[in-house]
Amino acid sequence: MTTDETVTSITPAEIKPLISIDDVTKLDVRVGTITAVDEVAASRKLMKLTVDFGDHQRSILSGIRQERADPTEIKGSQALFILNLPERKMAGELSQGMLFDLGFEDGIKPALCQPERPVPNGTRAG
Repeated sequence: MTTDETVTSITPAEIKPLISIDDVTKLDVRVGTITAVDEVAASRKLMKLTVDFGDHQRSILSGIRQERADPTEIKGSQALFILNLPERKMAGELSQGMLFDLGFEDGIKPALCQPERPVPNGTRAG
């Protein structure tokens, strides 16, 4: 952490109801490198991320446009994504997964979920 970054405290939310390990293993969470970050013209909130998963690329829409001073700063970063959600059309664009990030639900500055060191694109979590 650099000296200009601060950690904000939060009141942790209640823990959600218990699930089984089978529920967890249903999620296909993988590492991808964000190769492009583009505005979605029909939205004030969404950005279109082009993500390299090693054997293929996907377009993933994320509501980060107003969460960051410069949403393009995440270009080139590796992050975690959920890949086995149904494709969804939003603001005229198709999203093929979901960025797995931290902070939004707790009202704090967002942070990407990232591997601690570079790993091959497509590496699975779990």
